[in-house]
Amino acid sequence: MQLNNILGNATRWFSATPERALERAYRAAIKIKDIEDRHFNGQKVSARFSDYGESVIAYFQTEVKGYLQTINMALVEFKTSRFFFNLFNLSKNQLENREKLLEEQNRSLAILEKLKFIDEIVSKYKTNFIEKDTKQSLLVDESEDWKNGKGSELVNVRDSLASKKKRNGKPELNLENEDLNSKTRVAKATEKTGVLPRSFLNTISRIRQEIDPQSGETEEEVIKRYRSSRYKTAISIKFILLLIIVPLLTHQLTKTFLVSPLVSNYLEKNPQIIFINRDLEEEAFLELRHFEEMLQFRNIIGLSTLSLEEIQDRVREKAQEISKEFRQKGGNAIANIFADLFSLVAFAVVIATNRKEIEIVKSFLDEIIYGLSDSAKAFLIILFTDMFVGFHSPHGWEVILGSIAEHFGLPENREFNFLFIATFPVILDTIFKYWIFRYLNRVSPSAVATYRNMNE
Repeated sequence: MQLNNILGNATRWFSATPERALERAYRAAIKIKDIEDRHFNGQKVSARFSDYGESVIAYFQTEVKGYLQTINMALVEFKTSRFFFNLFNLSKNQLENREKLLEEQNRSLAILEKLKFIDEIVSKYKTNFIEKDTKQSLLVDESEDWKNGKGSELVNVRDSLASKKKRNGKPELNLENEDLNSKTRVAKATEKTGVLPRSFLNTISRIRQEIDPQSGETEEEVIKRYRSSRYKTAISIKFILLLIIVPLLTHQLTKTFLVSPLVSNYLEKNPQIIFINRDLEEEAFLELRHFEEMLQFRNIIGLSTLSLEEIQDRVREKAQEISKEFRQKGGNAIANIFADLFSLVAFAVVIATNRKEIEIVKSFLDEIIYGLSDSAKAFLIILFTDMFVGFHSPHGWEVILGSIAEHFGLPENREFNFLFIATFPVILDTIFKYWIFRYLNRVSPSAVATYRNMNE
């Protein structure tokens, strides 16, 4: 009875998920609309439609960015839950009479109205409004810098932006637009390198800036670069946490409330299914034989006085316990397969709906990795290579492959394990060496020298 109540509550909670997600997106859209009406005369949040300063505009843009992220995630949850809602036809018992049919139609109309309002708000921000506002601020700065005789530098900056946009026939996410006034920037791993190392060129550029007062950054440029860095860091951390939390949460929810009940119901209807592979059957047999031998041993040494029939009864009871345990273990492995598929779909949805955030994370990781000291880079490389491709790595790979096989309920294949361990670490080691030779050796040759000294 308690299990039925739990399943009933879970079903009702799941059936209300689409409306709950849509309501969350609708409230976020209302908040964006309120900001537009109060401070931007009903227009989109942009410097073109207000007289506020840069700090106030940046504040409102950050607020809108958070609400848009909430809308995006809520709509993904709405579409996904509606898909499963229709897939399993959970509403077929709800349309039993005319009154409930009318109620369902009214609810559908309300959903359409909310979606229409959300689309009207979100459509204003389909393009990168931060990039547009940055361009506008550049135009304002350009009008003042032309008066001071610095127009040629701005023309070069604008031309470089245009060439980046035309590279693939479509606009790119110009994270560098927010760092245009910064004279130094951390090198990326995929950028082409020149004849001299970048570290040497960056050092010369920094010395030139310190000698020439006019080439240094102004206070406004420093503040703008700091805001850009803070914005990039916040978005990157949120997105990385999103990539971790969403698949894990999807795995647990689908396994607990959807997959596990279905698998348990199927196994109850088919009691002949106990072991899903040969390894589990052998493991259960060894456990039962160990239990029987232990009872006989206790009889021999005088710790117990069980008759042969009593021993057989004990063994029979133990066999029933083992069968239930291994049936549950097999059902858990089957549930893991489907739950992992759902979590993989959720991960793909997050990746597909957050292309801009991916570009921000790439830039953020480039700055972190190539901003480390030479000794820190060498330490991380040695730690990672020794862990996965070092002398003791085969034992770790055996544990990983065994855990994966147990997770999915697969029989452990030692031939496959040996073949994998003999090939994959070698391929991984080759990729590491190529990356060190192709990229790190040119971007940071001192880090490579430190790595070689530490490795020796």
